[in-house]
Amino acid sequence: MGKVIKKYEELEFTDDFMFCMIMANNPKLCKELLELILGIKIKKVELADNQKSVNITYDGKGVRFDVYVNDTENTVYDIEMQTTKQKDLPKRTRYYQGMIDLNLIEKGMKYSKLKKSFVIFICLEDIFGKNLPVYTFTNICEQDHSIRLGDEATKVIVNASGSRDGLSEDMRSFLDFLIKKEATSKFTQEIQNAVDNAIAKKEWEVQYMTMLMKIQQEREDAEIYRLIKSYKTFNASDEKIIEDLSKEFDLTREEAEEALSNYEADNR
Repeated sequence: MGKVIKKYEELEFTDDFMFCMIMANNPKLCKELLELILGIKIKKVELADNQKSVNITYDGKGVRFDVYVNDTENTVYDIEMQTTKQKDLPKRTRYYQGMIDLNLIEKGMKYSKLKKSFVIFICLEDIFGKNLPVYTFTNICEQDHSIRLGDEATKVIVNASGSRDGLSEDMRSFLDFLIKKEATSKFTQEIQNAVDNAIAKKEWEVQYMTMLMKIQQEREDAEIYRLIKSYKTFNASDEKIIEDLSKEFDLTREEAEEALSNYEADNR
């Protein structure tokens, strides 16, 4: 089942588009969020180029991050919002880490030039079932846990539905905000204000609508691809495929012929 498509005015902080746009356009909020989750102090964050920050696709694949920022201490942070429970999330953290490193290092550069990195997923559900509010992973030696690999790559998975024991008041309020959508602290009120202001931005609404159109086109293209593949499996004639594509997807004959031609080019 595909993701539920909301109207722009219905978007909340936990929706990909809203989360991405707010964080990418509010360095102060982004810095505060990182400090809250990681329990560290950051001097200054610098947003990466907009292509990394806000170029969202329906399937989420490619080198496209929700929020990709650097700080002045040679550290890079990738923050992802995950609203549904996915078993493959651990593998996704590995994929994102690899994409970060590929993006950071150029051909011929020394590996020592790789920056310290954090891949952070903010989840609404507990994918590990241990009720921890935060799961932090670093590479350590299985034979001797005092030995760390020292690759300076950390993966953090925030669990908004986890225990509140031992958390600061601000962190409890933030996790509650993700679940209940109610601002009860200065930080969460700042986030809610940013959401309210974003809803009033007509230019952001245009971007969102453009993204929805792209999603709908991607879905239709995928359905067309599957239909052609099915027909090819049963050796249907090109004429039959073109005729049914035209009827099923309200395509002109030329559009149906082009879809078939593209499929055949991709499968040579």
